[in-house]
Amino acid sequence: MSSRLPSPFRHRVLLGLAASFAIGAALTRYMHWDDRALVWLSEHRLTQAQRADSIWLPGYQVVLQGKPLAGLEEDETSDLAYNPVTGTLFTVTGKAPTLVEISRTGDVLRKIPLKGFSNPEGVAVLEGGHVAVTDERRRTLSIFELDPQTRELTAGSTPEFDLGFPDSGNKGFEGIAWDPAKGRLILGKERGPVALFSLGSDGNDALDDGLRPLPSYGLGMRNLSALSVDPRTGHLLVLSAQSNLLLELDEQGEPVSFISLLGGMNGLEARIPRAEGVAMDERGDIYVVSEPNLFYVFRKNLLAGADRG
Repeated sequence: MSSRLPSPFRHRVLLGLAASFAIGAALTRYMHWDDRALVWLSEHRLTQAQRADSIWLPGYQVVLQGKPLAGLEEDETSDLAYNPVTGTLFTVTGKAPTLVEISRTGDVLRKIPLKGFSNPEGVAVLEGGHVAVTDERRRTLSIFELDPQTRELTAGSTPEFDLGFPDSGNKGFEGIAWDPAKGRLILGKERGPVALFSLGSDGNDALDDGLRPLPSYGLGMRNLSALSVDPRTGHLLVLSAQSNLLLELDEQGEPVSFISLLGGMNGLEARIPRAEGVAMDERGDIYVVSEPNLFYVFRKNLLAGADRG
């Protein structure tokens, strides 16, 4: 007697295996396990001393989640930057181009129209009261002087830096962050491909003459939404809306740790819908904005263990 399975049963087994494989692949993609696996392995190779010298994102928990930014319901926030002088945050909106100042508790303090901008996507606070704004569609970077009396900012009123990549379309520069220790701006190209660059600056309105590629070994992300530099460690926070991921890179561009932005992780009740901006203050608190106008705060739990779990 043949030990082979009957043909109809064999077909059902093969169909079941194929369906299981498809479901597993879809779940892997939805949960973004493929984006996290290598970072998770890198995390667990770090010693306790290395973790103590890093941001160490597994130790963070959300303490404020999904607070609507009042008055921005009809627009979409993008990027986030912290001003250590004022203790406030700045984001930009794209539908009605505006620079928006926010408190660390998510209250809108003022709105500054960005005249002549097409699609502002990035903002960074430099030194000496200066702020940098990138326009993805026009592929420009502008640096303005900002003070409490500033009522509007106009494209072209200060020198504009051409960011290049004329064929990038809506895949240009979204992330920008000021690195005070090295006197430079770090810029992130959203996709096609995802990439990091530096641009030297004196912290005011002077820029050097070209973008310099930076290592991005640990990115492995579907897109890059925003950047922030930790002034204490010099490490880089890289945010990806499509991968639902916040990643820490060291100064060599290697992955150190990560936070998942899915519901149930790090205290989140629900997935952050589309995380578009990240910033860190001198205390180590992390702030995130999500389209259209949601505000989140993560804080390190000093009593928590060093391991994820």
